[in-house]
Amino acid sequence: MCRWLAYSGSPIMLAELLYKPEHSLIDQSMHARLGVGTTNGDGFGVGWYTPGGPPEPTLFRGTGPAWGDENLRELANSVRSGLFLAHIRASTGTPVQQTNCHPFRHGRWLWLHNGRIREYARLKRALTMAVDPELFPYIGGSTDSELMFYLALTFGLEHDPVGAVERMVGWIEETGRRCGVDNPVQMTVATTDGARLWAFRYSTERNSRSLYCSTAVDTLRCMYPENPVLQRVADCTRIVVSEPLGGLVGAWQPVAESSYELVTPDFDVTGPFKPTALALA
Repeated sequence: MCRWLAYSGSPIMLAELLYKPEHSLIDQSMHARLGVGTTNGDGFGVGWYTPGGPPEPTLFRGTGPAWGDENLRELANSVRSGLFLAHIRASTGTPVQQTNCHPFRHGRWLWLHNGRIREYARLKRALTMAVDPELFPYIGGSTDSELMFYLALTFGLEHDPVGAVERMVGWIEETGRRCGVDNPVQMTVATTDGARLWAFRYSTERNSRSLYCSTAVDTLRCMYPENPVLQRVADCTRIVVSEPLGGLVGAWQPVAESSYELVTPDFDVTGPFKPTALALA
């Protein structure tokens, strides 16, 4: 399975999270602790929004291992952003190619995923037929993750993000039941429109992959008044990760099973995630 992070807060260099922490995302590409496997070497990607720039995010993706990509290191030390997603991939069966690397982009939106649709090859045709015909030409790869994104867009991601993801998961579960596939959905997902960030943790069997959110900055400042990093970032700063980036006690809180987190510059929201069953045609 994959590892990922999502950052929202004070603009920082990408390297501050991709490379510098004790258990950075690049370290996790070689030494993941909470994933199914320890190595995530089937590609990588980062998508970011430029402060004062266009509303559409920029993507940089590669098919090699993240730990050895010098272009990624150069970029991470040169790009500053207040909202970005990063992903290191461990393929669950689809080819290692650039169009299969996360994050995926459509307009202002970015999407990344850790997990899988169980028996995806059996379900793929039925699921794909539900994608809005106007969106279908934009699907560039062959992963279950990208298809989940376009199903969510079809079901209203741009207007009702939580409801759209609930309908997307409900559709996959209904399709799985019809096709005899038990427990079809395993996911942690991050998606953003460039202003707000949503993170989801859910699996049909209610045994989801790990997901953590950073503790509120003002709380951490009280706990660690001498920490210089905490003095530099705004109170609204949040990081959502597949696994903690370091061992600072109290810095990371597990995201509850079957729940979502909404992060904005002004407030955070935590709520239950309840897939919505849809009638099959």
